[in-house]
Formats: sequence, structure tokens, C-alpha cells
Amino acid sequence: MEGVTALSRRALYALTGAVSACLVAATLATAAGSLVRTAHNGKLNATVLVDRNGHTLYDLSVERHGRFICTTKFCLSLWHPFVVARGTKPAGTVPLGTIKRPDGHIQVTYKGAPLYTFVQDAKPGDVKGEGFMDVGVWNAAATSAAKTTPAPSPSGYRYP
Repeated sequence: MEGVTALSRRALYALTGAVSACLVAATLATAAGSLVRTAHNGKLNATVLVDRNGHTLYDLSVERHGRFICTTKFCLSLWHPFVVARGTKPAGTVPLGTIKRPDGHIQVTYKGAPLYTFVQDAKPGDVKGEGFMDVGVWNAAATSAAKTTPAPSPSGYRYP
């Protein structure tokens, strides 16, 4: 009888471990699932990607296929890479991917382009980085075409 009890106890532990693992996986999937969503932006008349807080996500026109331009302290002080923990598979209302940055962080991508937030976007819906020009053009990551005119780059905003 004692053998059956020990076997039952092991089975109960295994079942408890399996249930716990499923709950952790479901929690991580839910957290990752809400990482990025879309929102209509009236200023751009476009549907753009936003983070959990509703802040616009941007990409730089020349950052594609693993080529990173925004790597200096100055650039990173304006444009914050949208990163996730290593091993996280980001999900949202659009297909997302990840890429390893030169500093080792894992950055979220949309259609192969690394995503960033802009330091001057103070509240949800702000798109102050739209059309910003320096070594390329910064645009809100859009799922529908935005009709905007690129903003001129203020002097002194070239990356060192």
C-alpha cells in the first residue's frame, strides 16, 4: 500500500508541476500578447502600432536586415529601443519579431524593422517623431498608409 501512496504522491507532484508550467506559459503569452496593439491616429490618418501605454512606435527607414544606425548615446537618448526580455516571443494584433541589438538587448520588430519610442511623445497619440529626418526618416510604424510630409531635421540633431 505504501508503494501506491508514493506513486500517487509522485503523480500528484508531476501533475501540479505541469499545471504550474501551463499557468506560467499562459501568463507569459498574455503579457506578450498585449505588448503591441494598433490604434487609429487622427493626426496621421493612419492605423499605427502603439505600446501597452498607447505610445506610438516608430521605425527608421534605413534600419533593415540587421543593420542598426541608432546606436550612439545621443540617438538612444531620443529614440528608445522597444526591447523585451531574452526568450520572449512578442505577439500583438500584428505579426512581430525580434532582433538582437549590438548591445545584446532583444528589440521588437515589425516587418523586419526595429521598433522605437520617441522621447518627445509625452502622451498616447503623440506622433512628434513622425517624419523626423537625420540619417534616414523616422516614421510611425503603420499598418495603413500615412500621408505625411517629412519634417526637416533641426540643426544639431545629426548623430555623432
